Amino acid sequence: MDVEGKPSVLGYRMPAEWEPHSQCWIGWPERPDNWRDDAVYAQHVFVKVASAISKFEPVTVCASASQWANARSQLPKNIRVVEMSMNDSWFRDTGPTFVLCDRSSSSHKPEHKVAGIDWTFNAWGGPEEGCYQDWSLDVLVAKKILDIERIPRFQHDLILEGGSIHVDGEGTCITTEECLLNPNRNPNLTKEQIEDELKMYLGVRKVIWLPRGLFGDDDTNGHIDNICCFVKPGTVVLAWTDDESDPQYQRSVEAFSVLSNSTDACGRKIDIIKLHVPETLYITKEEAEGIRSEVSHDCDGKPRPLGTRLAASYVNFYIANGAIIAPAFGDEKRDREAYSVLTLAFPNHDVVMIEGAREICLGGGNIHCITQQQPASNV
Repeated sequence: MDVEGKPSVLGYRMPAEWEPHSQCWIGWPERPDNWRDDAVYAQHVFVKVASAISKFEPVTVCASASQWANARSQLPKNIRVVEMSMNDSWFRDTGPTFVLCDRSSSSHKPEHKVAGIDWTFNAWGGPEEGCYQDWSLDVLVAKKILDIERIPRFQHDLILEGGSIHVDGEGTCITTEECLLNPNRNPNLTKEQIEDELKMYLGVRKVIWLPRGLFGDDDTNGHIDNICCFVKPGTVVLAWTDDESDPQYQRSVEAFSVLSNSTDACGRKIDIIKLHVPETLYITKEEAEGIRSEVSHDCDGKPRPLGTRLAASYVNFYIANGAIIAPAFGDEKRDREAYSVLTLAFPNHDVVMIEGAREICLGGGNIHCITQQQPASNV
């Protein structure tokens, strides 16, 4: 059911990711022009992610008709598998952004405590700059999820992906200028106009704009969820490198400067936890050869040639009920360091590192990118 009006006016806000969830939504990968060897390896890692999350909260995996039986056979029985068409499996970006109403006034309290925002999706840049040419199935994913759950839908014509925003649940949003101000998204809107829409739809009072996202994150034009996120109100974790020769260094320094000179919506200075990126990763010959590049109806994806630098970051983790599900890249030193940093940042959560997360990175994102939390309505 569609809802008229602005979410914030009706008492809705986007809750922080650490607030209680009723479940997590994940898509099932299969594109042969994005996932190597017909997504066999990626599917194994998606199973690891879904299985890890399912130990802490319910998980629903959506798979196409041709892949439903395959997904069902690989996933644990406690995970729900539903049939859904999609162009690719990035549910952070194609799924709904859930909002929660905790207004107590009976005169303004909506009938439904949880609702969803269905942003407009253009495959991260449209036909000229996007990751694939046909996204006609992806634009229906958010609506289908909301219909399955019988959750009200706020439709918005703003082109925006869920990975481009992070909130603290107390009125602050962080994003990047590189993404939301990119001409391939909303060229007719000013920075102030986009900020106003974020405030009206996410229920935030302040937007902190970082200049750029992670180096190499060209697929998304610098999504925030690969470089920085809140770990609690007033505190963020920031992708970092000590290597001044790495192009990422200047991006991290820029972000650090903005954050250290910012306050949140409640007037708190921002505390910054540095989380070092893994050693630089590149697409190997074997990986590149496993991706179909022939032009056909099913193969119109962005090329992923040998030697391309992967946009690998430990910041791209998912906060489940009582757990942090984070990527591990096979870099023993940095993987261990990331585990320690996240354990200290989230003392009340179990930190679960997912081995083989490089496979998700090969497709253009990581664990946060493939997940979408649905907030609990009974809290």
